[in-house]
Amino acid sequence: MGPQTLRYGDATVTYDVSKRSGIDGKVSIHVHPDGKVVVDAPEDAGPEEVRAAVRKRARWLVGHVEKVRDRQRDLQPRTYVSGESHFYLGRRYLLKILSMTAADRQAGTKPGVKLIRGQLQVITISRDSNVLKKLLRHWYREHARKLFERRLQELASSTPWIRGQLPPVKLLTMKKHWGSCSPSGSIVLNPHLVKAPRNCIDYVILHELCHLKEHNHSQQFWRLMDRVMPGWRNVKRELDDRAEILLND
Repeated sequence: MGPQTLRYGDATVTYDVSKRSGIDGKVSIHVHPDGKVVVDAPEDAGPEEVRAAVRKRARWLVGHVEKVRDRQRDLQPRTYVSGESHFYLGRRYLLKILSMTAADRQAGTKPGVKLIRGQLQVITISRDSNVLKKLLRHWYREHARKLFERRLQELASSTPWIRGQLPPVKLLTMKKHWGSCSPSGSIVLNPHLVKAPRNCIDYVILHELCHLKEHNHSQQFWRLMDRVMPGWRNVKRELDDRAEILLND
C-alpha cells in the first residue's frame, strides 16, 4: 500500500502503512515527532481493515497531528515581530511591538516590556531583532528571579531537611536543562523555566531541593520526590512535552 489519506472534518492526514510480522492481529498508529504518521498492521490485514482501524481513531489522530504542527510552528526561528507567539507561566501571548513616540520620551518612558491585555507589549526605540530579543530576555529574567525566590520560600516548608537560611538561587540560561544543584548547595535555575506552567516550575525547584539531601538519582531520591510531590511524573512529562517550545529563544 502506498501513502493513504484520512479526511476528518476539515482536516487531512496522510499516513504510511507498514506490514509487519509478529503483530497480534492489531493495527497500531504512531505519530512521530516530525509529524509523520505510520500505521503498523499485521501481514494478513487487508486495506479496508487498516482504513477502518484508522477511521476509528480519527479524532485522536487528527488532534495529535495538529498538536505536532502547532509545535513545529512555534519552533520556527524567532523573528520578534508583532503577532509572534511567546510564553509566560504556561500561557501563550502575542507579541506587540510599539515604537516609542515623542510623547513617550517627554514622559520619561523607557524601552521595556509589559504584559497587558493578553499581549507582551514591547516599547522600543529600535525594531532591530537583537534589541527586541535583549528587552524580552531582561523581562523574563527579572520575572523569573522574583517568582523562583517566592516559590522556593514557599516550597521549602515541605522539605524539612532545609533549615535556617534558604539555599541561594542563581539564574543560568541553558539549552537543555531546567536546573541543577551545585556541590556547595546553590540551586541553579534556567530563566526559560518561567515560561512553563506553575506546577512545572514547582517540580523543578523541588527536584533540586531534594538533591540537597540526596545528591544522586538513587532510590532514596525518588522516594523524597514522591513524598514532596505526589504525581510529579505526570508534571515532568508535561514539562518534557513543552521543552522544545519553551527553550526556543
